Amino acid sequence: MPVKNRFAELHGDITAWRRDIHENPEILFETHRTSALVAEKLRAFGCDEVVEGIGRTGVVGVIRGRSTASGRTIGLRADMDALPITEATGLDYASKMPGAMHACGHDGHTAMLLGAARYLAETRNFDGTVAVIFQPAEEGGGGGREMCRDGMMERLGIEEVYGMHNWPGVPVGQFAIRPGPFFAATDIFDIEIEGKGGHAAKPHETVDTTVAAAQIVGALQSIASRNADPVAQLVVSVTSFQTSSNAYNVIPQRVHLKGTVRTLSPEMRDLAETRMKAICTSVAEAFGATAEVSYTRNYPVMVNSDEQTTFAAEVARAVSGQCADAELVMGGEDFAFMLEERPGAYILVGNGDTASVHHPEYNFNDEAIPAGCSWWAEIVERRLPAA
Repeated sequence: MPVKNRFAELHGDITAWRRDIHENPEILFETHRTSALVAEKLRAFGCDEVVEGIGRTGVVGVIRGRSTASGRTIGLRADMDALPITEATGLDYASKMPGAMHACGHDGHTAMLLGAARYLAETRNFDGTVAVIFQPAEEGGGGGREMCRDGMMERLGIEEVYGMHNWPGVPVGQFAIRPGPFFAATDIFDIEIEGKGGHAAKPHETVDTTVAAAQIVGALQSIASRNADPVAQLVVSVTSFQTSSNAYNVIPQRVHLKGTVRTLSPEMRDLAETRMKAICTSVAEAFGATAEVSYTRNYPVMVNSDEQTTFAAEVARAVSGQCADAELVMGGEDFAFMLEERPGAYILVGNGDTASVHHPEYNFNDEAIPAGCSWWAEIVERRLPAA
């Protein structure tokens, strides 16, 4: 695999950084140790500027090329946060933090971007400026949104932005990408169903919320099967069913449902919210109960820009010899917020035959490091070619 020789030399160092971060996972915006480590290394690499506290605990390193005559700035983004999962890998560098682990490979993303930053600061073989972006709270906290709200794009003059994620099932060091919608919008909902509780032996004296809620759960599946265009992507999942009583002989007064909706277009997003509210209200009413729906729009659809996607794939082929067409992903990714502000692209790098992300036995594959670092570096050197 034709990767840059410098990353073969740095492989041991980058692996050590990755495993240190893996051993000390931090969740959401609480990436204080990781952020401090990143800032310390960026300064040691000789970055021209290191900005801390963007998006609460985000860090950005600024590296200027040998020339900046182009006046252009490219952003490269990695996520830093871990997940609230108990690790089950048995590794000697497994998480030391109870109930937290890097189960999605953000430790690897951060280490690879640090490796690329070191190389770019050493060589500066480009005309323009690079902003290496280290983001907290990708796993549900919207750290990308917060960094954008803090004015990161305008403050640093970022014109394009590129992201990367490891992907189990793709051969190690190979790549996959697709233009247009790539990762789904991730909305969440809460449904409160109110009835009339009572003794389970006298159901006729109650308004049974469990029966109403069960019917609502089933009816919500008709949004995808009967309201949405069959060729559109739409997922409605009820993930929690909680009653106000745990007794065997009590019909509960209240039931709380919650779950997620995944869509790949604004039209499907609007449809899902509208139909959910109508179904919950009418079905509950049919059983003499009431239903209140709280629908929260979370991460938007992540959309790769056509030009930047073509370029990113060309770079991937230069690094690994190929770049596959990626499938649509119904998971969410808050790099979407950055792509709403600037054109750019998000690519997958192979993690090999490993446990899936968000699994307690998952681990980032360190053999992917040279390919990932080389892709970052080539993005810069080809997009901002030195005179």
